[in-house]
Amino acid sequence: MRRIKINNNAVSLAGEFAVLSQLALRGYDANMTLGRTKGVDILVSDPATRRMLTLEVKTNHRSSRSAGGNSRLFGKFLSAWIMNEKHERMRDPSLFYCFVNIGEDTRHFRFFIVPSNIVADYVSREHKLWLHASRTHRGSPMRQFRIGLAGEKYPISTPIAKKYEDNWGFRT
Repeated sequence: MRRIKINNNAVSLAGEFAVLSQLALRGYDANMTLGRTKGVDILVSDPATRRMLTLEVKTNHRSSRSAGGNSRLFGKFLSAWIMNEKHERMRDPSLFYCFVNIGEDTRHFRFFIVPSNIVADYVSREHKLWLHASRTHRGSPMRQFRIGLAGEKYPISTPIAKKYEDNWGFRT
């Protein structure tokens, strides 16, 4: 089978549709916003509780052999997603991020559902630590969100995969 380079837009859409399918299978009513709502990819309603939520979906697509990493500054992590400085300010109890990891070689999907305040705290602390790690580091709007591993020690509070993987109950 020949390998085809998939563009970033297709990866993003695949992640959003995968999240929609998981929500449907769990009894939620969910709709994509189709880019008309800033900072929100999916609107979610739980018919049983009438709870309304918003989801921002971030998707990466990597070989399972290259998944995760080990940063000298941040430690070992399961996966990482590119973020922006605006995510430091996006704090809303009804906003969650769904970080999707698609295995490039396996097509296996993993989902990490994290409350916005946890994401905001992490990307803010992550950037400050990065800036202070070297005099050559300059301010940038780019940030990274990492999912950590249980049992690892981190220089800043890091969301752990075990707590947020398949968090379809949207626990905080």
